[in-house]
Amino acid sequence: MAQPNIKMTRIDERLIHGQGQMWIKSLGVNLCIVANDQAANDPFQQQLMKAVAQNVSMRFFTIQQTCEIIYKASPKQMIFIVVANPQDALVLVKGGVPIKQINVGNIHNAVGKTKISNYIFIGEEDKRALKELKNTFHIKFDTRTSPMAPDVDSLKQLMSHLEKE
Repeated sequence: MAQPNIKMTRIDERLIHGQGQMWIKSLGVNLCIVANDQAANDPFQQQLMKAVAQNVSMRFFTIQQTCEIIYKASPKQMIFIVVANPQDALVLVKGGVPIKQINVGNIHNAVGKTKISNYIFIGEEDKRALKELKNTFHIKFDTRTSPMAPDVDSLKQLMSHLEKE
């Protein structure tokens, strides 16, 4: 069975929006999979994301559906996967989706979360999932907000938080 051609996987609570469109264009992908249980069942949310994501096929699958269908992708499909949080990324990896690197793009602030950057705040569940992705599945991370943005100190900050117990 051929490996699916996954160009990038991104964690972003907003799923597809302006930055997502920049990634789509920069990566030259022709398929965007929004792997999110809520979006998979919300036609209105799907329409909003389709309006933002131009010149790319969009699919909205639950996390489980993504695991089940990813190996059915055509070799011609260059895929950008977006998930809302680290826990969903971990389920994809555990479910056999061959992800090697994850862009940690946007995790919103909430009570009990630690600030990593202006766009990334991680709580204990996020930290556990990211640690497992890193330590068990050897996933590499980057924290660029857009294709043109440098990965300044955010990645160092994220990695230092994952090293802590």
